Amino acid sequence: MKNTALTFKKAKEDGEKLTMITAYDYTTAKLVEKSNINSILVGDSLGMTMLGLEDTLSVTVEDMIHHSKAVARGVKDTMVICDMPFMSYTNTDIAKAVENAGRLMSEGRANCVKLEGGTEVKEIIKAIVDAKIPVCAHIGLTPQSINSLGGFKVQGKDIETAKKLIADANAVEEAGAFAVVLECVPKGLATKISKMLSIPTIGIGAGYGCDGQVLVYQDMLGMYDDFTPKFVKHFANIGEDIVEAFNQYDKEVKEGIFPTDDHSFKIKEDVLNQII
Repeated sequence: MKNTALTFKKAKEDGEKLTMITAYDYTTAKLVEKSNINSILVGDSLGMTMLGLEDTLSVTVEDMIHHSKAVARGVKDTMVICDMPFMSYTNTDIAKAVENAGRLMSEGRANCVKLEGGTEVKEIIKAIVDAKIPVCAHIGLTPQSINSLGGFKVQGKDIETAKKLIADANAVEEAGAFAVVLECVPKGLATKISKMLSIPTIGIGAGYGCDGQVLVYQDMLGMYDDFTPKFVKHFANIGEDIVEAFNQYDKEVKEGIFPTDDHSFKIKEDVLNQII
């Protein structure tokens, strides 16, 4: 069955946990589709994991469209959520924000969009939802705001910032978001917010009290070691396996082991003998 905003809502009502994982290309998307994971996030994290950038701030709408449509080609039932990149949505130009969200849907073939922020983006979320585009919100640590947040830090650890997160959560729900990502939020606060909202919460570094979880696939598979956040668990070490396979390939080529006759095409000897 196709995962949608409505199935996310039903999962919350039924107490069923939701799973989300990043993907940025057709091949990976096809592998996710074979699993039981509910949704793919085409995250602006591709700036770091795929493009080698220092952060997400340089990622463009065109970058997101390029990767989202590749992912969309690889899935049927998995919901595709596409990040709206930095400066593609602002309060000063809500019409442009709606247009960019529409491009991610029509050109990028996403099923919904995700954007960062709480009370300050409430009107933007409402406008996009009014345009019949489902929105997943994102509060807590919002990577597009790292410069104003002072870096990658846990959010909501004191009374003032915790109250701000609760206000943000209420704001995005009231604006019509169908789900909200809680990033780097203390587990007790994340649990409180999850119980407070009628929409599902998707945690990343927010503990087990959320309605679902999301991870960057390169992180969980041990493929990206530039930085490993505290909340990441390695479910496999595919990165090591890939390096080992590359080295084995290199060794066999240089030692004349690969390719063998089994990997080669043949020509009849009489044809070969007639070639001058």
